[in-house]
Amino acid sequence: MSDIIHLLPDAVANQIAAGEVIQRPASVVKELVENSIDAGATHVSVIIKGAGRTSIQVIDNGKGMSGSDARMAFERHATSKIREAKDLFALHTMGFRGEALASIAAVAQVEVRTRRETDDVGTEIEIAASKVERQEPVQCAAGTSFTVKNLFFNVPARRKFLKSDETEMRNIIQEMQRVMLAHPDVAFTLYNGDDTVYDAVPGSLKQRIVSVIGKKSRNVAQHLLQVEADTVLVKINGFVGVPEAATKSAPQFFFTNGRYMCHPYFRRAVLQAYDRMLPADVTPMFFLSLEVDPATIDVNIHPTKTEIKFENEKEIWSILSVAVKEALGKFNVAPSIDFNAEGQIEIPVAHSTAGYVPPQPRVEYNPAYNPFREADAARTQVRHWREMFAGMEKESLRGEEHCGSASEEDMPFSIMEMSDGEGRQGRLFGEETEEAHGDMFVYKGRFLCAAMKSGLAFIDIQRAMQRVMYDDMMAQFGAHSGVAQKLLFPEVLELSADDFCLFTEIEPDLKAIGFELSPFGKRMYSIDAVPAQLTESTDIIKVLEDMLLCVKERGGDVKAELRELMAESLSRSASSARMKADLAPDERTALVGRLFASTNPNLTPDGKVIVSVLTDKEIERRF
Repeated sequence: MSDIIHLLPDAVANQIAAGEVIQRPASVVKELVENSIDAGATHVSVIIKGAGRTSIQVIDNGKGMSGSDARMAFERHATSKIREAKDLFALHTMGFRGEALASIAAVAQVEVRTRRETDDVGTEIEIAASKVERQEPVQCAAGTSFTVKNLFFNVPARRKFLKSDETEMRNIIQEMQRVMLAHPDVAFTLYNGDDTVYDAVPGSLKQRIVSVIGKKSRNVAQHLLQVEADTVLVKINGFVGVPEAATKSAPQFFFTNGRYMCHPYFRRAVLQAYDRMLPADVTPMFFLSLEVDPATIDVNIHPTKTEIKFENEKEIWSILSVAVKEALGKFNVAPSIDFNAEGQIEIPVAHSTAGYVPPQPRVEYNPAYNPFREADAARTQVRHWREMFAGMEKESLRGEEHCGSASEEDMPFSIMEMSDGEGRQGRLFGEETEEAHGDMFVYKGRFLCAAMKSGLAFIDIQRAMQRVMYDDMMAQFGAHSGVAQKLLFPEVLELSADDFCLFTEIEPDLKAIGFELSPFGKRMYSIDAVPAQLTESTDIIKVLEDMLLCVKERGGDVKAELRELMAESLSRSASSARMKADLAPDERTALVGRLFASTNPNLTPDGKVIVSVLTDKEIERRF
């Protein structure tokens, strides 16, 4: 019987390795840009076509390579970064394994043009599926230019599982953001076809943060607090956001020795510093760089090199938390003024008070008042009760809302029958309540109380609106029949680079429910009309930004559930805006009717309770 174990051909081994290193076009961008930085480049240009499927070109002005080095660079485990095992603990470069170029060449068609400053001519090499097809001298600029075409052309299964162009482009932008923030001293340019996505010039970390976050967050510089700590174990430098700038998906970046990393343990150190400063549903932004002795860390953990092990992890955790607390403490004690802000600070000046005579207070009284008369006594009693409970109607009931599924005790009947008895007058201490209407009245401005045969139902008005609007929008999605209302003054939506890619993906669905959008400059849209469910007082820009956040928080490719996410987010925002206006009695009746005709009157689209019933027995037990 013959032997069955044998060595794999290099081409097959490279394809297997590529499955770990090169997962999508963004992986190619990451590896090539990091190579450019290791080569000492001061300017890196990235040109993307077809979201990376068609081609990815990375051009730098680094050291370049000789002809033999350019050929050797595509061999597995060929690297200039290390010579022996101990070099792994003295790394000052992004790459070191020698796998990236071999992996890229195994699954794509690659063309490289490179020249050193001291050479008269450069070298051009073409490789496809790990096979060198051409190598010859060429006239080219000093530095290196990599062009990667037809990614996964020889691995159809991998190419088939790539996401939409918008999703893949967003992943490329995210990789570029990490590299640009890690190296603010390097100029970067990113092109998506003919569109310039980023054109970042060298500068300070703060300037790079503003450049990367985009004009949409032009006030980000005023929301940043400097964090500095210099100890024997670690040197920390960077910025954290003020508590008021926290959002549901704030940008958060950690860097170690110029390398982006994911570190949930250190992230908890930052969040711990914000203890009791933030609501439960938001997180702060931070951009923190750690410098440590390379001998005390291990970056050889994961093929993407985004996970790092620290020898002094607990000590660094404490130092990081204290440094962030110190920055927040300085902010609370002495808020800073940004003197670089555009415009001048307006200082109100009091008008002259010469000759000004304050008005005399008016005293009104009723000469016919008789405190012993029954009607007047009732009004006096009402006044005394109001004084006793003064301010209680203003107390907020909008605390932490219950999330998740409702318990059976809170679950109302599937169909609630309204009491058909005569409407009560709704008198309280001799006065008729303004909000009484039939068997329904509004309590605390938030709950609609409706009498039923089995008891008293408390309906959360905003959540009821959200359920009704959600069902309306889902129906409009299916029929493409959204009703639009024109805006008297169109509003302009300005988007960051990654949000713009996401917005172009959901634009057709937005139009299906009534939005009318038109391009208005670079990464900007003019909003000419909105769905009829949105009121005039609705902040349209905030509604759309919240919807983008909702989609991004879900992560991954959300195309399958995109319409549900949009309807959920838009209905939540629209119902919140409509709550600012009082509902007329007929609107309350219509709302209840539509609620119990909806697909699920008991719960909102995100699983929160809409109706809770206080039964007759529960009421009677209180007396």
